[in-house]
Amino acid sequence: MSFVNVPAGSDFPIENLPYGVFSTGSNPNKRIGVAIGDQILDLSAVKHLFNGPLLKEKQCVFEKSTLNAFMGLNRPHWTEARQTLQKLLSKDEATLRDDAALRQKAFVAQAEAQMHLPADIGDYTDFYSSIHHATNVGIMFRGADNALMPNWKWLPVGYHGRASSIVPSGTSLHRPWGQLKADDAEAPVYGTSKLMDFELEMAFFIGGPATKLGESIPIEKTQEHIFGMVLMNDWSARDVQKWEYVPLGPFLGKSFGTTISPWIVTMDALAPFMVANPKQDPAPLSYLKHDDAYSLDINLAVTIKPEGDNVDHVVCRTNFNTLYWTLKQQLAHHTVNGCNVRPGDLMGSGTVSGPESGSYGSMLELSWRGKNTVAVGDKTRKFIADNDEVNLVGFCEGNGIRIGFGECRGKLLPALPREK
Repeated sequence: MSFVNVPAGSDFPIENLPYGVFSTGSNPNKRIGVAIGDQILDLSAVKHLFNGPLLKEKQCVFEKSTLNAFMGLNRPHWTEARQTLQKLLSKDEATLRDDAALRQKAFVAQAEAQMHLPADIGDYTDFYSSIHHATNVGIMFRGADNALMPNWKWLPVGYHGRASSIVPSGTSLHRPWGQLKADDAEAPVYGTSKLMDFELEMAFFIGGPATKLGESIPIEKTQEHIFGMVLMNDWSARDVQKWEYVPLGPFLGKSFGTTISPWIVTMDALAPFMVANPKQDPAPLSYLKHDDAYSLDINLAVTIKPEGDNVDHVVCRTNFNTLYWTLKQQLAHHTVNGCNVRPGDLMGSGTVSGPESGSYGSMLELSWRGKNTVAVGDKTRKFIADNDEVNLVGFCEGNGIRIGFGECRGKLLPALPREK
């Protein structure tokens, strides 16, 4: 237990301790912090207490305005930092508990903080690793007999996304413009998307020293480069996406905005919730094989709050353990061709959908391409309406412990005016 009060049901007990970047009205400088209960521990104020054998010469990483430098250290450094933090925040440790002046300087109420992106995201890749989502989309657009493409069970499919439009929770986005083409139209038109969607995803941040061009990361060493995870909403304009995605995949239907939760939950915090990997048939090729459990039991949900409503209405619930390809397989495949990765790179999972209709991770699936309505309180939706607020929820739970990710919230604003 911690001497810091952790309210019942909090996402951030001492067993979690996720990292983020924040500022306050009284100090606009961006600082690295750790969430504990409803507080933030400012690591720049306690950097001198990281005096273990590995970090005593690396305390400067906690003075930075992003987590990239800390992420760029080795896994043993991350473990030592976690052990130091758990000791400092323990109810039995006097160093911080009994130093009123240091506590006053080091703790900030989360309600008074502005959260920022936790890292400078140099590159962003989004995978397509849910077999249920891929099957559903395939059935809609190609039919049940050709739902999965021939390569899907052989490799983790992915595409290179746009890092510049990744935003932290709480950032509003505007309905995008683009080319739209109805099925019965002879030519496309230029206009605003009519089929706005969320995608329930998670993502992991790359850590460890940057790899060199030409190097790959063997699957046995991938965990040395997986720093931690966040929730991710890959906002999607389905009508823009439908017209543009052949032959090279998503572009403007995705790149207008992607929301992530600001707190990175480390793999050490998630370790107790690792579960057996899914059965894969056919067996993956040798560079993608691993026997250690690296799937995760993370409960996921999406809520929508319409304009004028005060309630976040749940529209789907699923679990991250339904993913077909593991994080290790995603990273091993990403680098097998010699693609170099750097600390702070972000890797999205792809939409996480379960096998039942209530566990589908997008409005495209929940409404089955607009054929059905989805209840949102006393309203209904087929896709997202202007001024709807979408929030992603994720947490692990077991043995009386809840490890959560905080909010991943964004509001869809009306389109900005454009000259046609």
